[in-house]
Amino acid sequence: MADRVTALLYHDVVDSQDFDRSGFSGKNAAEYKLTLNEFKGHISAIKRSLKSPVVTQIDRETSRIPPVLFTFDDGGLSAYDIIAPMLEANGWRGLFFIPTDYIGSDAFLDREQIKELHDRGHVIGSHSCSHPLKITDCTPERLLKEWGESLKVLSEIIGQPVTVASIPGGFYSHAVAAAASKQGVRYLFTSEPLQKIGYIDGCAIIGRFSVKRGDSVHVPSAFVANDPLRIFWQYAYWNIKKLAKAISGPVYPWVRSFYLSRK
Repeated sequence: MADRVTALLYHDVVDSQDFDRSGFSGKNAAEYKLTLNEFKGHISAIKRSLKSPVVTQIDRETSRIPPVLFTFDDGGLSAYDIIAPMLEANGWRGLFFIPTDYIGSDAFLDREQIKELHDRGHVIGSHSCSHPLKITDCTPERLLKEWGESLKVLSEIIGQPVTVASIPGGFYSHAVAAAASKQGVRYLFTSEPLQKIGYIDGCAIIGRFSVKRGDSVHVPSAFVANDPLRIFWQYAYWNIKKLAKAISGPVYPWVRSFYLSRK
């Protein structure tokens, strides 16, 4: 198994300015949704940055982790309608993380679409059941339920054990990871911009580099090309934001929502 990987963190992609068409609604969620033209530009720039073709998929037989991964949180409809076809056109596959309580709801994937994505070679993973606002505030019992039930639902849909997951909201803790590992997760993706893979109780902890609407095409391509300056700045920004969350406590989500409403 590799000890380093560049995993890109995307959410939804929409072909208009109606950002509520796929995934969670609202301005907080829309900040992370790309337009179709933006995503096309990102794909082209990433392709140019790759020195040679790479396998962008966790090998199901050997569990080998490739050097580059495309991950997509929230389980919005665009995973099926837009994202997967664009990845496949380039010979790539993605990792799609599903909050199972929302399966079949408006703007989210249904069971048949999830199964088809799996059959087409994409990885299906858990994004918890209910997508808690702050999963680190959940009790130990709630954590086990969030991971265990979501893994069970997804495993039934695709017909094989699901062992991959991502943490909703970017709120990581040892307890969150330990609960995921206890329920059978072997690859847990965070939102922390790190390439080095860590381990907790036999579970690989894999960081990701977040991409947001409005980001230049050079942002994801720089991550893939291992640009040290771009990686440093995202790491610094992440830690400043983490400190702000810790200092402001429950006030942080309100401040962030107010800021987005004024943009």
